Formats: sequence, C-alpha cells, structure tokens
Amino acid sequence: MMVQSKTLFGYFAIFWLALSACSNSATTASETRETAAYPEEELGWKLGAQAYTFRLFTFFDALDKIDSADLRFVEAFPGQTIEAGSEEKMTYELSQEGRNRVKQRLKEKGITLYAYGVVGAKDEAEWEKIFDFASDMGIQVITTEPSEDQLDYISKLCDQHQIRVAIHNHPEPSHYWQPEVVLNALDGRSELMGAAADVGHWMRSGLDPLDCLKKLEGKIYHLHFKDLNEFGTKEAHDVVWGTGKLPLKEIQNELKRQDFDGMLSAEYEYNWENSLPEVTESAANFRAAL
Repeated sequence: MMVQSKTLFGYFAIFWLALSACSNSATTASETRETAAYPEEELGWKLGAQAYTFRLFTFFDALDKIDSADLRFVEAFPGQTIEAGSEEKMTYELSQEGRNRVKQRLKEKGITLYAYGVVGAKDEAEWEKIFDFASDMGIQVITTEPSEDQLDYISKLCDQHQIRVAIHNHPEPSHYWQPEVVLNALDGRSELMGAAADVGHWMRSGLDPLDCLKKLEGKIYHLHFKDLNEFGTKEAHDVVWGTGKLPLKEIQNELKRQDFDGMLSAEYEYNWENSLPEVTESAANFRAAL
C-alpha cells in the first residue's frame, strides 16, 4: 500500500510539473507576442494619440478610433465634448459624474489617459484647478505654452502635485518655437518641467527636428509626433509617418540614445474627417522601423 501511495504521488508530481511548464510556456509566448505587437514599450515609450487628431468627434469616439489604430495611450485636449448628448468638455470644470464616465470608458477600452493639453490658464488660481483635475484623472503630463510670468508658480505646482509640465512649441512666431527659448524657461525650475517636442512644428519653422531634440537632451518629457509632406513651410500637411520629410529612423535612434521614457502623441492634422487609416498606418510604420 505504501509503495502504491509513493507511486501515485510520483505520478501526481510529474503531472503537476508538466502542467506548470505548459503554463509558464504559455505565459512566455503571450509576453513575446505582446512585445512584438508593442515594441516601443520595451523602451519605456508610450505610443498613443493626441485626441485633437479626432477633434471633429467626441472624446469617446476618439477613444474608439485610438483603439482601432492599436494605440493604448491618449492625450486629451480641453475643447472636446466627452460624448454624444453631453455638453461637458474635457476641462477642469468636468463634473464628477462626467469624470467617472470618462474613467470608466478608458478602463473599458484599455487606454491610459497619460497627457493633457495643450492647455493654458489666466492665473495661478486657474492653474491650481488644472493641476487638481490632472491629479484626479491620473494624468502624468500637462502640455502647455505658458506666459513667462507663470513659470515660477507652475514649477511650484509641479512639485506639489508630482505632475510633469511639458512646454510645447507651435511654429514661428510663437514664443516657444525655438528650443533655446524652452531651455531658458526651464532653467532653475522644477525637474518636473520639461519640453513637449513637436517635431512637425519644428519642420514648419525650418528647424531640423533631430538637431532640436539634441539641444533639449534630458528635458524631453513628451512628443507630438508628425511627418510632413514639405520642410520649411507653414502650409505643409501631415502624411503617413515614414513617407514624408521627417527622418523617422534617425529620430527614433536619438530618442533611444537619450533614454526617452515618455509618450509620443500622434497628432495628425490633415484629412480630419477620415484620418484613422493614416494614423493606423503611421503607428505600424513606427513600430516596423524600431
């Protein structure tokens, strides 16, 4: 009887080890597929979209499109209505019910609300409301082009809330169109303040995006990612990434060299009514180039 028990125990142990091995193998295979599908995340990059890309639609519609493009992060912008039948927008004035609805939809879609902007405020009191909103919604980066006289108290709010602020560059003649101006604004302020580099707007201003990234090394916390059909003209428009004037591979290599660890927001400002195919192809090209 004792021999039989030992034999049965041995068979059970072998079966359990085999089952565990299969389970571990399945887990490894699943992780491998995940890595292959989202190679940017191996680098700490969050590839997503600025909801402004889908500004003609509601925020919930934008989330559906972002999901369809196989992206998992979103940068919300303040002017967008949250859903059909609602008048509420993605601002700090969003009601608690509205905030809960947004959080629930994000959870359902498996999309992270990582960034918010480009947003501004008239004074410190309004900036406090923006930071409170960002904190409540789990937002990690606020993108903005603040006036110079607001930088000190924005710096203080960054430290208080432990939320990053990234200064964005619209094309010339906007105040922050040159990297040197951004660097000057960041000098002596919170380490949580950095740059939201818009590579397309640099190209519109006739600036080499690769050179601009190098100038901002260590301070790039966020990107608005674009590829344009022309260089050095304000009228240039978005094209599928890898088919225009942006040196895609070189940009990726520079971000790798700098150990960039933030979000890249696809901001496709062309073919507004039906840009989803181009955004989807852009994301696929970006991943293939990695």
